[in-house]
Amino acid sequence: MTDNDLLSGSRVGMPDEITLRYGSNPHQIPARAFVRGGKLPFRVLNGNVGYINLLDALNSWQLVQELREATGIPSATSFKHVSPSGAAVGLPLSDSLRKAYRVDDLDLSPVATAYARARGTDRVCSFGDWVAVSDIVDVPLARLLQREVSDGIIAPGYEPEARTLLSRKREGAYVIIEMDLDYEPPPIQSRDIFGITLEERRNDVRLGESVLQHVVTKNANFTEAARRDALIALITLKYTQSNSVCLA
Repeated sequence: MTDNDLLSGSRVGMPDEITLRYGSNPHQIPARAFVRGGKLPFRVLNGNVGYINLLDALNSWQLVQELREATGIPSATSFKHVSPSGAAVGLPLSDSLRKAYRVDDLDLSPVATAYARARGTDRVCSFGDWVAVSDIVDVPLARLLQREVSDGIIAPGYEPEARTLLSRKREGAYVIIEMDLDYEPPPIQSRDIFGITLEERRNDVRLGESVLQHVVTKNANFTEAARRDALIALITLKYTQSNSVCLA
């Protein structure tokens, strides 16, 4: 595998299936991930991924990909138990926020800033999180992740030095997944539960500026920042479980 492979997000070398560490619980083995009649759209570059890890990875990837598309800014999320505990875009941090997010001693890139914001939303809930970022993982983000308690990360690619740094986390067990940027899932998804297959159309509605046209409050004069925050909140809620509240 070349450095270009790591940065491209191409499907060259993508596996047909992978064996998972275990299912939802340690006694639920065997467990595996595969695509019927095709190749997986990701590869595991480091670590031994589990069933819940992969649920977090695939859901969190959709969130950051959609945030990136809607805002045009590098995006990140901190996931726990298949829902985001925080999500953000890589806007510059004030000195007070840098201190609150415990990154005042670091030089942050836009993608690292996005994760600092997402993690800083609720550091208690984010403890031991799964990370997803929309852009290539660089050294500033890897150095930030080095000092946080986290299980794994999914991204479209990794700078070689960043990958080396992350592969040392958790005594070499940190899970690193590279996702294919060009992957388009089928419109119908299914899940087998208790021997019964449930099938539905994938939630592929795209949330953009058009969803903010009908403003129900008396003050309908949203600033650009307020509109961006509302859009981030709506997209984040799309990837939580039902009956959720999002504070932006």
